Amino acid sequence: MSTPAGGPAPIRIGHLLVPADDLDAVAAFYVDRLGLRLRFRDGDRYAAVTDGTATLGLAGPGEQPDPGRIVVSFQVSGLDELVATWRRDGVAVGEVETGAHERRAVVRDPAGNALVVYEPLP
Repeated sequence: MSTPAGGPAPIRIGHLLVPADDLDAVAAFYVDRLGLRLRFRDGDRYAAVTDGTATLGLAGPGEQPDPGRIVVSFQVSGLDELVATWRRDGVAVGEVETGAHERRAVVRDPAGNALVVYEPLP
């Protein structure tokens, strides 16, 4: 992994977050119709499906960082330091929030697309 510009920590693509207002139906589609494997399920909040290489995060209504839109997530180390550096440099980044499994912030790229930077909880 490389070191990002404007931050000290390596970043890697985490997964794509796909909106899933009806998590049961969406998860069943990806598993039953496309043959992906269910990796993880957290009630009606979130499910992760994979082909063994890439992961799709199926985000229920309360877990969608940009409701109704697919969002790319990036796993980082040193989330607080990275967010502080970006804020100092004028990057549009939201507050760091703690979820059930990670700490995350939503960032907007120069085109206005939302992305999530996250750090897994220990």
